[in-house]
Amino acid sequence: MEATSNEFLRGTLKTIVLKLLAEQGRMYGYEITQSVKERTNGEITLTFGALYPVLHKLEQEGFLLTESEEVDGRLRKYYTLTPSGSATAIQKVSEFERFVEAMQILLQPQQGLSIG
Repeated sequence: MEATSNEFLRGTLKTIVLKLLAEQGRMYGYEITQSVKERTNGEITLTFGALYPVLHKLEQEGFLLTESEEVDGRLRKYYTLTPSGSATAIQKVSEFERFVEAMQILLQPQQGLSIG
């Protein structure tokens, strides 16, 4: 099966990151990419080039706090949600669930309609 299109992924990156951080509490970039890959059985793979701009934007918007920690001689940046980020995570996930439901309705074949 072909991996999920980048077109669909672009519009959902914020929601994905917020949802993971809401569940996990604190994560670093590589950990986020691996979690997405594992949870989707490889269907969705986040590149660092796509992930880090989203993390920086969420931080600028006041939704994330960052904390640097030295691990094995290297500096690792951890991300956690602010109270505003937690509220936004709930809102974004709810909006996305409604969107998916609407898309499922739209994609169902209509009974009694003939094309042509």
